[in-house]
Amino acid sequence: MILRTVIRRGLRLLALALVVVVVLAGLLAAAFRLQFTGDPADWAKSTGNDAIWLGHMWVDGRKTEQDVKELAERLGRTGVKDVYVHSGPFTADGGLDLGRISTAGSFVRWADAHMPGIRVSAWLGQKVDGFLDLDSPATRQNILASVRTIMGLGYEGIHYNFEPIGDSDDDFLKLLDDTRPLTRLLSTSTPQIEPYPLLRLGPRTYLGRDKYWSQGFFESVARRVDQVAVMSYDTAMPTESLYGGFVARQTELALKLVPETTTLLMGAPAYHDHGVPWSDAAESVAVSVRGAALALSEHGRRERFGVALYVDFAATPQDWLEYEREWLPTRR
Repeated sequence: MILRTVIRRGLRLLALALVVVVVLAGLLAAAFRLQFTGDPADWAKSTGNDAIWLGHMWVDGRKTEQDVKELAERLGRTGVKDVYVHSGPFTADGGLDLGRISTAGSFVRWADAHMPGIRVSAWLGQKVDGFLDLDSPATRQNILASVRTIMGLGYEGIHYNFEPIGDSDDDFLKLLDDTRPLTRLLSTSTPQIEPYPLLRLGPRTYLGRDKYWSQGFFESVARRVDQVAVMSYDTAMPTESLYGGFVARQTELALKLVPETTTLLMGAPAYHDHGVPWSDAAESVAVSVRGAALALSEHGRRERFGVALYVDFAATPQDWLEYEREWLPTRR
């Protein structure tokens, strides 16, 4: 009898918990859906501060000067000001295998010649969940030595991409501080920002790591760099409206947290292998850009704002069309 009562009460509590989860999920979905309503302001377009991530083939000998000329023609019709060319990854001790970027110096020279006004940053990073240890002072010193070496090849800046970086990682902040004097331009990609209070707990429990950064830590990172690129994709949102609303919410938060002196870039998914089928349908350049534009319209004009396309080798003609149609100012 006692056991039956305990089981009955347990089932009631479980049912109540499920009801709470469903209600909260519904409220969250409604909030995202609401943020993806209306039309962006006519002025909420590119200000010529956009960026694109470029693959490793640009610096390992697979691409030639003619390819750079063609890239210049492609980017010349856009608002792209910065390219982050994959020039790593770091080895386990924070070093770089320069043999893997044998034509990096040539790429930088070709870019200077054929893409005037576009800055080239070295996209450097590595997995930090058991491979590269940013907690190690020796590893961080090796990373800084690698930065000095690669800046000697003529790059304009350094773009960091370490994943996954947990919230409140002081060693990552120290690395940013120590990198700052070594480069003319410092940028980093970041995880998404916690959309609403207490939403970090669920994903962290399920994944065993932070999916979202707190607003405070995101702001601490943004204040240490010249550019911050929010990886506002791979959200697992099931529909375009929910994904668009999520991007709008991310953009809304980032606009409040990133100093006016720092360029804010919202990532746009120009790739089509999200890992879950519904994300391939829900996430697109068009939806991402529209979500960012809606938040920008609500916030007000900001010069140092743009989108960052991920990634050049996966981008289709449709991705480029969506970027141009939704984000570039109408040419008169």
